[in-house]
Amino acid sequence: MANPLFSITNLSKTFPKGNQGLVNINLTIFEGECLLIAGSNGSGKTLLVRILTGLAEPTSGTVLFQGFPLQKSTGLLRRSVGLVFQNPDAQIVGETVTEDIAFGPKNLGLSKDEIESQVEAALHAAGLAEKRDFLPRQLSGGEKRRLAVAGILAMGCKTVIMDEPFANLDWSGVIQVLEIIKGLKTQGRTLIILTHELEKVLAFADRLIILHKGLIRDQGKPVEVLNRLDPSYGVRDPRKQYAAVEDCTWLTE
Repeated sequence: MANPLFSITNLSKTFPKGNQGLVNINLTIFEGECLLIAGSNGSGKTLLVRILTGLAEPTSGTVLFQGFPLQKSTGLLRRSVGLVFQNPDAQIVGETVTEDIAFGPKNLGLSKDEIESQVEAALHAAGLAEKRDFLPRQLSGGEKRRLAVAGILAMGCKTVIMDEPFANLDWSGVIQVLEIIKGLKTQGRTLIILTHELEKVLAFADRLIILHKGLIRDQGKPVEVLNRLDPSYGVRDPRKQYAAVEDCTWLTE
């Protein structure tokens, strides 16, 4: 049995005007799994991962990271978990691809040699070695998301969270992101992917969670969750276009 990475108990978030963003979330995320969290816009997906990464505070409930309270694990969390925003431009800070990837390791206080080694490995892992001297604005949408992942890998993060990774991408961009996801899964990294586009990535999922109006409506093996899927949750069953869950990806090999 894999070790728990995040242990979430009775987690809720209520906004000042009384709107509930998350309601009594109970969830364990395990090391090395590929977890898909599906839900329509406003379901609470992004809010949940903002809390998990320390970018937002819950109103009530607890979150443990590797067995320790999240608020006492900020240093470990920063070195272990990376978030790829829905808009990757929001996290690009370097003048060049190489400088952007190096930003995180520098902030962690790594030595010059360690930074160079980590950046070089990340460039190759993300397929950006030939664009190391490019300006970020010269990259396509798919390449920008790969750049965001490269920055996470350069920091040594074992967990990668992707928020709507296919948003605003053309076919080529989707394929680039899927290749990254496939590579990370092969390496045994923990993947948490927030999406409503299951037809593109479901084949890689070990577990599927349906989030709707701040509530976890169902979770389990993808095929079992889809067999119980309520259309009112705003999530499409991709098997209407594909023969089986294993076929639900835009990658052809």
